[in-house]
Amino acid sequence: MPLHLTKVAVGCRTIEALEKRVAARTHNGEMRVPTKLRPKRMDELVGGCIHWIVKHRLVGRQVILRFEDRKDGRIDIVVAGDLELIPAVPKRAHQGWRYLSDDDAPGEDGDDSGTSALPPRLYGKLAAMGLV
Repeated sequence: MPLHLTKVAVGCRTIEALEKRVAARTHNGEMRVPTKLRPKRMDELVGGCIHWIVKHRLVGRQVILRFEDRKDGRIDIVVAGDLELIPAVPKRAHQGWRYLSDDDAPGEDGDDSGTSALPPRLYGKLAAMGLV
């Protein structure tokens, strides 16, 4: 059972912006996501996915292929260049990345609570108040 990561797509205000970013950064079918900290559970993450957060919602995922050290001391999370869009699932924004268990990862059905149907601006305000 693989482990997953969540990460905010900083600077992407829409799903389209995330799609453009992934397309621009993909080379030879792979994309690199730099991070400062080495995940302690790296072995469990290979084969899992990195789930992208846009406007307080998980909206897409990419398969984690491997981790590589960089010359500047940081780590590259090497992911598949294919961005799979998923039904939006509410998720609070955070800094860096967070682990996501396979049981908590969104499936093909999306969120059945109905909160994902809220307009992004309203959902963002409710999330800021801690109501969703």
